[in-house]
Amino acid sequence: MASILIIEDKESMRKMLSRTLESEGYEVEAFGDGPAAIDKVKERKFDLVLTDLKLPNSDGINVLKNIKEIDPDISVIVMTAFGTIETAVEAMKLGAFDFLTKPFDTEHMAVLVKKAIENRRLLTENILLKEELNHNLGLQLIIGKSENMKEVSRLVQKVAPSDTTVLIMGESGTGKELFARAIHNLSSRREAPYIAINCAAIPRELLENELFGSEKGAFTGAYARKIGKFELAEGGTIFLDEIGDLDIALQAKILRVLQEKQIERLGGSKIINVNVRLIAASNVDLKEATQRKQFREDLFYRLSVFPINIPPLRDRREDVATLVDFFITRYCKELNKPKRSVAVEALNLLEKYHWPGNVRELENTIERAIILCEGKRILPEHLAIRIPTTAEIKLREGAGLKEVGAHAQAEAERSLILRVLSETRGNKRKTAEILKIDYTTLFEKIKKYQIDT
Repeated sequence: MASILIIEDKESMRKMLSRTLESEGYEVEAFGDGPAAIDKVKERKFDLVLTDLKLPNSDGINVLKNIKEIDPDISVIVMTAFGTIETAVEAMKLGAFDFLTKPFDTEHMAVLVKKAIENRRLLTENILLKEELNHNLGLQLIIGKSENMKEVSRLVQKVAPSDTTVLIMGESGTGKELFARAIHNLSSRREAPYIAINCAAIPRELLENELFGSEKGAFTGAYARKIGKFELAEGGTIFLDEIGDLDIALQAKILRVLQEKQIERLGGSKIINVNVRLIAASNVDLKEATQRKQFREDLFYRLSVFPINIPPLRDRREDVATLVDFFITRYCKELNKPKRSVAVEALNLLEKYHWPGNVRELENTIERAIILCEGKRILPEHLAIRIPTTAEIKLREGAGLKEVGAHAQAEAERSLILRVLSETRGNKRKTAEILKIDYTTLFEKIKKYQIDT
């Protein structure tokens, strides 16, 4: 329900405006003078202010100035029985949405009020669009025919209609925000805002301001009130990505939101009730983080009411071909290229690769391949990936100094053999002579290092 503040010194007019706007379905508060109304704007958020130009102890122009300092995005309509072109121009320059000259028709006023509130909504949406980290994620489909992905999709559909807090866990690049957005889109909150915040990408002192907002003068540079993301997401969903990187002090404030549905702006003392669903995500084990005292245990249990684990791409290789086809279609269209197909040998390479960067790495690989590919088919040489050797896999799993040294020696030997073979145009006997090893040893190393000759 949109909220309107009326400032009108004549009681009869004030009551008439209140009744008219309440009958239109708005929440209305009315005051007879400017100072009291300005104090109210400092306390709470309004979608529209309807103010008379001639007021006791102040005037509509000064009220307009003060209100715009507190909330620059608020819509203000100025009313006057003494309207002149000059006054109207001055009000519009100061940010008034429009100007009404008394006496006016209430139907005309209702239409103007509706337009002003719509203007406020569009401004809020514009803020969200500008600050959203990656709005395209929510437009993609959840792709996967593997059993573990079917299970994830089932869980998403089960939890979406409720207001239950969800904790999405998975490695970087698995598409955790995509699933968070899917939960929002399948919920009754789908028409309200969806706001995503990456807790690891914003410094702690700035993140608190982003989440909870601040009052004018709360800190150096706070020249106007800032509405935080929890207020902007009213009625909708807020997604906190990488919540494991959240500062301990901020964790306490998030816990309060979950427990009491209340926030306070920085520099403010007024408690603000918020109606927001929280979805969190982490690529680190929060249970282990609680044991290391890096994450609050009470917050962890509040967040993990309904946990969802997103499997890494290496555990659902049967989905690679479907994802590849999806990304080829997408980037051929975006890059204005004819539709490409993927060669069998290239697809085999894609399906065998371990994908440490998960779906995000696959997407980037296909985009690059579309740019490089001049023919009709994507070939292995268009893919910036290679299958790691057994030694490399073991090394990633943890190795001592001896193993690291052996791996480095093997890499150096392989590189040298490849270079000399290239110089001798594949002549193995000449290569063995240059390397000062016998032919049999060279042949064994070629086989060991899987060198194509």
